[in-house]
Amino acid sequence: MKIVNQSVDLEFITPNAAQVIERIGRVCYKSEEKITEGSADKFVKMLLKRGHHAMIEHAYASFRVVCDRGVSHEYVRHRIFSYAQESTRYCNYSKSKFGKEVTVVQTPLSKPGAKEVWDAANQFSEMSYFKLLELGEPPEIARSVLMTDLKTELVGTANFREWRHFVTLRTAPAAHPQMREVAGLIFGILLRECPVCFEDLQQAEVVDA
Repeated sequence: MKIVNQSVDLEFITPNAAQVIERIGRVCYKSEEKITEGSADKFVKMLLKRGHHAMIEHAYASFRVVCDRGVSHEYVRHRIFSYAQESTRYCNYSKSKFGKEVTVVQTPLSKPGAKEVWDAANQFSEMSYFKLLELGEPPEIARSVLMTDLKTELVGTANFREWRHFVTLRTAPAAHPQMREVAGLIFGILLRECPVCFEDLQQAEVVDA
């Protein structure tokens, strides 16, 4: 059994996103002649202040996320996103490409003795999974004994408006701790790549990526 931490990697983001948003957004006002070398940030801030968020839908970002299956179920509830996710129907974790072991994501345990219980449960789950495979069950059936903390990898793509909604919702204090970590990592990258589109989300929890 292998234990890993959650992680986030940027797959793609619209190049020069603020400039793209300005160039498209000024069609609404027919003010293309006002585009200058430094006008994009000011224009995007104006759009956000006015609530004209439809214009930032013209910029996109894709993130590769490693998390557990439970967290991924919250992630994919953002239905406007496009997703690709590691499939437990087709992935056979007894194969060499997976290290012939099941990988799980470390759960943030805090109580005395909890780690020992968690380790034992995952080890039994892994043993049961491999036994079912040995008996001839296909991966899509054997997966039924795997734990919720099974590592999964997924790529989510959305426009900037939806990423703003995601960050606002998933970094809130009431969000699941592991979901907050993922959202914070994503938010940190978005701030780095296109600050003008996200820096007003002051309540969000930034995680250094």
